[in-house]
Amino acid sequence: MTFNDIFKSGFLDNITGVSLFDMTVGLVFAFGLGVFIFFVYKKTFMGVMYSSGFGVTLIALTMITTVVILAVTSNVVLSLGMVGALSIVRFRTAIKDPLDITFLFWAIAAGIVLAAGLIPLAVVGSMAIGAVLLVFVNKKSYINPYIVVVNCEDHTSEEAVMKFLKEKAGKFAVKSKMARKGEIELNLELRLRSENTDFINTLSEMEGVASAVLVSYNGEYMG
Repeated sequence: MTFNDIFKSGFLDNITGVSLFDMTVGLVFAFGLGVFIFFVYKKTFMGVMYSSGFGVTLIALTMITTVVILAVTSNVVLSLGMVGALSIVRFRTAIKDPLDITFLFWAIAAGIVLAAGLIPLAVVGSMAIGAVLLVFVNKKSYINPYIVVVNCEDHTSEEAVMKFLKEKAGKFAVKSKMARKGEIELNLELRLRSENTDFINTLSEMEGVASAVLVSYNGEYMG
């Protein structure tokens, strides 16, 4: 096969499969929505270590998805090859926060919808998703669960701790209890009525209490 045969096979026809205008509009909107997704991610981040790289990945992922879908929709043969190529890709990066998966799917979905030409759906849908995330993720709640670890000296001090927590917490339950000679360790799950956590200072100063620790509980800690 000569170089001319490659061009005669229709290779050049694929260049005009997607117009320059469609590519420009798709990439511009993909970049804009990617930046918006990055903004929402930055505002709703609840972790300890913020990763700016993940935010940039959301912008790039939106644009990459748009490019891939534009290529797939322009050529049926290319779409079959793309499916085969993507089927052998394995992503092994661990996603620790379930909310990160939401942003990844959001970026991919926005790129797909934009490449399909449904620009109003992509824009309006992204605005609605962003508004929902900003409202519900950033909503502060005082009934979040906490874990209290208390070391008591005897049964009398244990009862005093239980009585004290009943007054301060809206609801609490004993998760585990370990007793040694001269020491009782309690792990309790409780829900506070307010944001104030000064009660843990008072609890640690009670007679018969050696120490008291308050831990914010999100379901990942083992009590």
